[in-house]
Amino acid sequence: MKVLAIETSCDETAIAIVEAHGDEQSASFTVLGNALLSQIDIHREYGGVFPALAKREHAKNLVPLLEAALEEAELLHEDTQAIPEETRDKIAAILSREPGLAEAFFDFVSECEPPAIDAIAVTAGPGLEPALWVGINFAKALALLWSKPLVAVNHMEGHIMAALATNDAEGVLLHIKDVKLPVLALLISGGHTELVLMKEWLEYELIGQTKDDAVGEAFDKVARMLGLPYPGGPEISRLAELVRNSSELGSPVSKFELPRPMLNDATCDFSFSGLKTAVLYLLKKNPDMSEREKQHLAHEFENAVTDVLSKKTARALEQTGAQTLVLGGGVSANTHIRRTFAVKMKEEYPNVALRIPSAALTTDNAIMIALAGFYRALRDEVAPADLAASGNRSLA
Repeated sequence: MKVLAIETSCDETAIAIVEAHGDEQSASFTVLGNALLSQIDIHREYGGVFPALAKREHAKNLVPLLEAALEEAELLHEDTQAIPEETRDKIAAILSREPGLAEAFFDFVSECEPPAIDAIAVTAGPGLEPALWVGINFAKALALLWSKPLVAVNHMEGHIMAALATNDAEGVLLHIKDVKLPVLALLISGGHTELVLMKEWLEYELIGQTKDDAVGEAFDKVARMLGLPYPGGPEISRLAELVRNSSELGSPVSKFELPRPMLNDATCDFSFSGLKTAVLYLLKKNPDMSEREKQHLAHEFENAVTDVLSKKTARALEQTGAQTLVLGGGVSANTHIRRTFAVKMKEEYPNVALRIPSAALTTDNAIMIALAGFYRALRDEVAPADLAASGNRSLA
């Protein structure tokens, strides 16, 4: 099965074409084409993602990325296509909310053959609704024009599948096989911090979630307080690693002490608002922090976050008896978090398989949407004609 996948949930526009073989017990995936454009540089001046701007950039980028992905997959064949007037009118209506997209769409598709794909998968949520709508409408237009089934994908399920995927020895194929259930997924990103249990394949139960800020949001806000550029997560990590790699690492005493919110309560829920506020108070008390002191503060903040994530995940593992732990989402790229979980799982839960996505699959991408789309297509879960964007779409 060849799946063309579209991802526009936030500030990455991505299209991938993946060829999949197998079933729910064991599947292999070959990435035939993969095109992605990040909007980070555009949003940096705002200190975060500006939804209206993200929507505009998605509309501008989708057609060029589709062309690039099809060309890489060797599925782009030029040939003039006559589009029936009725179909043209329907597509124009679908794309009417995205200025300029219909014109670019028709210019491209009228000059190439329908590609040899079997399904189209698109992120339907969660995410920024204005951004999601661009991808959904684009996918609807392609599905109508090429007469292909449209599959709606939950963005967070995509992150789980990306983490479950492993490379073969040659690094050519992705495999999802030998997955021991139940699977516990720690999903950490700019908009999410949650623990989700998959007892049966593709069936989910929410075990814990943040009561306020998501962990990625906390990283960005603390970075802003420290005068660091957006996105804040990599910048905090960079400063924290400077401390860990210095000669001062031998000292067990931190220059600062921050709280670990909800660390010892009986739930698997999270809270990062108080931690963020504690950083703010520290900075108010120390308005003239040196660069070295900022490094130590970043180090302590990252340690506090990691302590909370690992303790809550351990509690969830004990409560659920999960056999596989998955880390997914953009924050799973954090070096210290990955390192800590690798060590703790080996020492404390040696019988639980740990799966963390490759760095390339931690950020939002269309490959993960193709993986999840494949499994939904296997179940013939075709999206309804009135498929809508859902900013708060839930797995459980």
